[in-house]
Amino acid sequence: MKRTPTTEEREREAKKRRLLEELEDTWLPYLTPKDDEFYQQWQLKYPKLILREAGRVPEALHEEVRAAFRSLHARGCLFRDLVRVQGKDVLTPVSRLLIGNPGCTYKYLNTRLFTVPWPVTGSDAKYREAEIAAACQTFLKLNGHLQAETVQAWEQLAARERADVDAVPVCIGPDFPRVGLGAFDAPDEADIRNRSAYNVTLLNFMDPQKMPYLKEEPYFGMGKMAVSWHHDENLVERSAVAVYSHSFADPEEESEDDPQLEGRDPDIWHVGFKISWDIETPGLAIPLHQGDCYFMLDDLNATHQHCVLAGLPPRFSSTHRVAECSTGTLDYILQRCHAALQNILHEADNGDVSLKSLEPAVLKQGEEVHNEVEFEWLRQFWFQGNRYKKCTDWWLGPMAQLEELWRKMEFMVEMAILHLPGSVPGVGDAMHVVSALISTLVLSGTQQAARLQTTGSARYSRVALNRGLRGVKMTVAFSSFAGALRDESSEVADAYWPLTTCPAPFVSKDLLCKWSSPVHPPKWVLYIASCHRRGN
Repeated sequence: MKRTPTTEEREREAKKRRLLEELEDTWLPYLTPKDDEFYQQWQLKYPKLILREAGRVPEALHEEVRAAFRSLHARGCLFRDLVRVQGKDVLTPVSRLLIGNPGCTYKYLNTRLFTVPWPVTGSDAKYREAEIAAACQTFLKLNGHLQAETVQAWEQLAARERADVDAVPVCIGPDFPRVGLGAFDAPDEADIRNRSAYNVTLLNFMDPQKMPYLKEEPYFGMGKMAVSWHHDENLVERSAVAVYSHSFADPEEESEDDPQLEGRDPDIWHVGFKISWDIETPGLAIPLHQGDCYFMLDDLNATHQHCVLAGLPPRFSSTHRVAECSTGTLDYILQRCHAALQNILHEADNGDVSLKSLEPAVLKQGEEVHNEVEFEWLRQFWFQGNRYKKCTDWWLGPMAQLEELWRKMEFMVEMAILHLPGSVPGVGDAMHVVSALISTLVLSGTQQAARLQTTGSARYSRVALNRGLRGVKMTVAFSSFAGALRDESSEVADAYWPLTTCPAPFVSKDLLCKWSSPVHPPKWVLYIASCHRRGN
């Protein structure tokens, strides 16, 4: 089942088509350091893009970072991610690993990555090997260095704006011209530190020689891309991004100044920048050599797009971000689960529960949490297999805890359905309760299950394999309820009647066995039972 693109995705694709139509068979202009106007254009149109050459990083730290990259790669700790692009599930050409604060996650292109914890104060993380622990310690050390560099870059940018001078270059290099900067709303010191407080780093690795196919850059003719044009997702608004780049070996430097070579040198890795959907301003292709770092400050990530242009040698990078974690930490989802479980009045030894309230708003809120923990956490974690166990078992305990909380919420939903006819006075009131739950079950259960199914069984979590498709199962129960009531209350049931085409075998047999009402089972339960007897 193909997922319907979101409004944002449709708009983005429409912009891309219009831009390509305007270009027809021509390329937009772009600049490299050998072009006379390169640095001037950089400072006029890309003033919040900062380059720190390798010499700004202590050599000892360079050596540690290179050793950490090699150690993680040799142990198979980096993986290609299964992501969703334009409605299709694809593997990224780049292999990745997320390292960061314990319990933190980072979601991009509909895939949630879970941090391998770096050893911050108070962390109890245990690693499979001492070398992995040392690598995580190194990237925490690099994170601290890049935070300090980022704060300094912010302060320099703010100082230039306050003084209204063009004396300090954006790129800290030996031959940079002095050209004025654009307007900049300088944040205060607290804002600067918050926007530079990197809580995760996404490690990347790619060997272009082992990739059978890489996309060509479509607008400027910059050559093959390792990562297409994009904005980094799910970051704190106007926060900085810092990238440390390491290629295994740089080709001969002379080729960059070769007058016979048009455009960028395809043997050297570059980062490309352009103003989003702008066909007037030239793009930039900035060469990246061993140990170079670049920084995207303030709103640059929102107003500009960037891509990574493949060179000849293999390359690692460490991309440090201030991930927006308000709904992406272990503490957050545990608090949500415990709040939803406050509706349990009594829990029996066999797992059956009684509920405090059948109010529609309470049931709907609980089911939203139920869906969130399943689709945003359990399925997201388990469809990625055992990749995280390569480094640490830190997440296994929390996942077991979340799965147990999910099971309790599963019983809550079943009890709400089973006791609904005997607990709610009238058919109309009962349907209001059904409506409160069915909106979350149909959208989050049936549609998301169908979306996850498109990539095969690997997309299913262990929970789904053990318990079946809860969303489909419960949807059938509700739709059967509506179908059985059609003759008695057509007005409230008509809206749900089309759902009776759902396959009844997905209904749990436990649902029939657990009917506990002292009165004769109502029509909706008998309807489901008859479907089972007919083998429908």
